[in-house]
Amino acid sequence: MSTTQEKQPHWSLKQSFAERVESSSHPLTSYLFRLMEVKQSNLCLSADVEHARDLLALADKVGPSIVVLKTHYDLITGWDYHPHTGTGAQLAALARKHGFLIFEDRKFVDIGSTVQKQYTAGTACIVEWAHITNADIHAGEAMVSAMAQAAQKWRERVPYEVKTSVSVGTPVADQFADEEAEDQVDELRKIVPRENGISSAKDTDGRKGSIVSITTVTQTYEPADSPRLAKTMSVGDEAVFPGIEEAPLDRGLLILAQMSSKGCLMDGKYTWECVKAARKNKDFVMGYVAQQNLNGITKEDLAPTYEDDESATEEEAQADNFIHMTPGCKLPPPGEEAPQGDGLGQQYNTPDNLVNIKGTDIAIVGRGIITAADPPAEAERYRRKAWKAYQDRRERLA
Repeated sequence: MSTTQEKQPHWSLKQSFAERVESSSHPLTSYLFRLMEVKQSNLCLSADVEHARDLLALADKVGPSIVVLKTHYDLITGWDYHPHTGTGAQLAALARKHGFLIFEDRKFVDIGSTVQKQYTAGTACIVEWAHITNADIHAGEAMVSAMAQAAQKWRERVPYEVKTSVSVGTPVADQFADEEAEDQVDELRKIVPRENGISSAKDTDGRKGSIVSITTVTQTYEPADSPRLAKTMSVGDEAVFPGIEEAPLDRGLLILAQMSSKGCLMDGKYTWECVKAARKNKDFVMGYVAQQNLNGITKEDLAPTYEDDESATEEEAQADNFIHMTPGCKLPPPGEEAPQGDGLGQQYNTPDNLVNIKGTDIAIVGRGIITAADPPAEAERYRRKAWKAYQDRRERLA
């Protein structure tokens, strides 16, 4: 199997994240590129902790250093499924506060109708709180378009939120000093029934009574992604990271094209099918979880003996601007050699090897940060190393 580095490097490897914004077809990808520039970070934390309280505490501490938080909600004990105040909603509030996107590493793989329900319904309702999710397309490309349809329908259902304010007050005497004002009250009484907020100023026997109170209901419509609208019941959840607006409501998919585990069965044929699925669904697919940069890749690069009539045209391949995220990133302690693996099949890579040499955009780090004595400080060390690798890549290919 050859890699993109054996050919002329794809233009996306040379450009800055800010420059790639202009060529992005997905709103969430554009936002992520801008966020990376604002925070000078291309780091994702794989937050595989055991309890919801640990997940929230870790996200709050490490949030300033990362641009993506990767979760596995189904391995978390104590996950609160309440749609407005539960764990997902609290993570979303932390994402707004610290400036990162949430990536639920669900690895969907099933027929289209099933993955639609798993994505937008069920106990977790992933689409509500996770900006990004991913899929293993062994079930076929059709499941990708099915997920895209489900995400679009969900988005269309929440274009606006109603902001309602209610005021209740007792009018003072001079409010009804003249006959005209009292007539207005009589007209209002005809329109608004007693049970809706105005106590009757005239009893059923025809006698005049006093105005006890008036309830005023005001409704305005604002975009659902407005930062002015609090998303949960907690004070401060409306806070938005300075320097960039809140992330759009659009949802995105990463296709699981390659894995770092030893003996992985995702061969070149499978990866080529992933590339084709991504190119057919650019409005929903943001990019890949992969071990190399796949922008500009062709069938001949991945599976030259694979009998497939759908080879990419040069124009189609050159148009690629997919984002790449790669797990298995680990730094050695200062003065020590880089670790080779964890003994359970995971094979580690340094940020320089992943970002500078292999061309990934975002390095995914898990235990290297989580098990550190000082996770926030270690996250900063990884952030600096990964960002330096990105800068070195651009300088090397300039």
